[in-house]
This record gives sequence, C-alpha cells and structure tokens, in this order.
Amino acid sequence: MSQAELTPAEEGIMKHLWKLRRAYMKELLDDLPEPRPAKTTVATLLRRMVDKDLVGYETHGNSRQYFPKISKEAYFGRRIRGMVNQFFGGSSFEFASFLTGQAELSREELEELQRMIKDQIAETK
Repeated sequence: MSQAELTPAEEGIMKHLWKLRRAYMKELLDDLPEPRPAKTTVATLLRRMVDKDLVGYETHGNSRQYFPKISKEAYFGRRIRGMVNQFFGGSSFEFASFLTGQAELSREELEELQRMIKDQIAETK
C-alpha cells in the first residue's frame, strides 16, 4: 500500500469516498457540499489519488466507479503515528499526555477515555 499523503483538497474528496464506499463521478459530485468544485477539478484530484495508489476504479462502459484503496482508520492511524514519531519521539504516552492536557474534555469524555484504558489493560493481561 502506498505511503503517500493526501493534500487537503484530496482529503476532502476522500472523506466522501470513504462515506460512499464506491461512487461514480456524478454520485461523488452530488455528495459534495456547495459550492461544488468543477468536475474537471474533482477528476484531476481523483487521478492524483489513483496515481498515489490510494484510490482505485472499475470501468463500467464509459464510466469509472471509484473506491478507496485504504480505509479511513488505516490512513489516519498512519498519519497519527507519523505525528507521534515527529513531535513526541515515538512516545504514545507523551502524545496522550499532551492531548488530554490540551483538550477541553468533558467529564463524560474523560470517563469514556478511562473505560477505554481499562479495556486496553484488561486485553493485555
């Protein structure tokens, strides 16, 4: 799988592909918010993502049905790991400490994080 990164414009298109799972150009354009980019712009972005091996397509007659070749979870997981390596020396603990210290989390969100940590601890036993 490609290690290429998406540009912000490509990421915007990819978010819709992840949601739709598979889409022809018209379906993708219809799903984009107003003001929609030009069809040629979307076609260029899709071609670049195909070149990066992040998007694939199947040809049906004269139409292409596009689909993501990487899951949203895998892509953003890779991006976050890169950020942890770059800014926190590869320490997930440092990243989590920074995130919880900087984020304004509600009591409910903190309790949910606590449950998630307890679940992870239970799985490692």
